[in-house]
Amino acid sequence: MKDNFSRQAASYAKYRPDYPAALFDYILQFVPLKKSAWDCATGNGQSAIILSRYFEQVIATDISRKQLDNAATANNIHYLVQPAEHTTIESNSIDLITVAQAIHWFDFEKFYAEATRVATNDALIAVWCYTLLTINPAIDALINEYHFITLANYWDAARKYVDEGYQTIPFPFQKIESPAFAIEKHWTIDELEGYLNTWSALQQFKAVNGYNPIPELIKKISPHWGSNARQKISFPIHLLLGKIK
Repeated sequence: MKDNFSRQAASYAKYRPDYPAALFDYILQFVPLKKSAWDCATGNGQSAIILSRYFEQVIATDISRKQLDNAATANNIHYLVQPAEHTTIESNSIDLITVAQAIHWFDFEKFYAEATRVATNDALIAVWCYTLLTINPAIDALINEYHFITLANYWDAARKYVDEGYQTIPFPFQKIESPAFAIEKHWTIDELEGYLNTWSALQQFKAVNGYNPIPELIKKISPHWGSNARQKISFPIHLLLGKIK
């Protein structure tokens, strides 16, 4: 598992979008017991804090100490700096495993072995990603150009799994079909800029080229923003849900 987000951990916590309640409602209906959940690669705890409302305890792991330092807290969330593929979680103890916007960084075979080890007999695993945001055709074209052309050589190879909506990720579990979900927000252009600055490929671009291309991109977007201070932002969510044993 790679750590591509420690450098921008504070911005990640501030600007990364959270997930809709409907997503968790759908997942949780299939989980009969709610004693323990494992939120793997928790980042800033976006999923862990929601799970803490439903489970007696949540174990939330990440390899980035800086991410965990910016994570949401609750009395029943236990944060651990541990890789996805090898944890100290007790065997046969976890009722739900979640991985949000991160499994593409994992060693799939080793992680799935670890997930199977820690899972109870009725446990489920839910992994999801969100793909490129949409705003309006003109802005979408600019962001697509930025993503697929400007940053083309700076994305980690694993990013392709996100662009493919997780359809090509191995998933060796009894799959449960899922409806479409989306993250919907109303952002200012400053919030959009903050989010774009969290992209991992941007950090690589800046390291190589010595400058940040985001201000120029925002200048191009501004004329298409419209008269409203806030615009509706939509991120399609792609969910893989399955029974582990």
